Amino acid sequence: MDLTSSPLFSLLRDRMAWLGQRQKVLAENVANADTPGFRPRDLAPMRFGDALRAVDGGEGGGHMAVTNPAHLAGSAASAGAEAARVETAKQAYETNPSGNAVVLEEQMAKINETTTQHQLASQLYRKSLGLLKIAIAAKG
Repeated sequence: MDLTSSPLFSLLRDRMAWLGQRQKVLAENVANADTPGFRPRDLAPMRFGDALRAVDGGEGGGHMAVTNPAHLAGSAASAGAEAARVETAKQAYETNPSGNAVVLEEQMAKINETTTQHQLASQLYRKSLGLLKIAIAAKG
């Protein structure tokens, strides 16, 4: 079994790659905090629902399979809950007289959020590997 082709592992790999790239962009923002005219950058958010639809093959995606009549089927409203979430308006941050718009507190908060998300993704990866090891040991 090729683990890299597994939807869960490919999703986690993509998420960790995105988080690594975001950390690089945020570090560049902090490094240029004193550069005149520098504008901070950030990556477009990675939507988990979009990633699930891509893994599912775009078939209206991400619905749970009901394998037992006692299982709850869920609803279309719960499947599209993320898409219905209201986007918050970007706040206008102050710009220095030099034209630099980097706010270090904002960048540090984003770096902390990215670090926490990366830790979560790596824990999910580690736990998934542990479950596979248990399944292999139980079978053999």
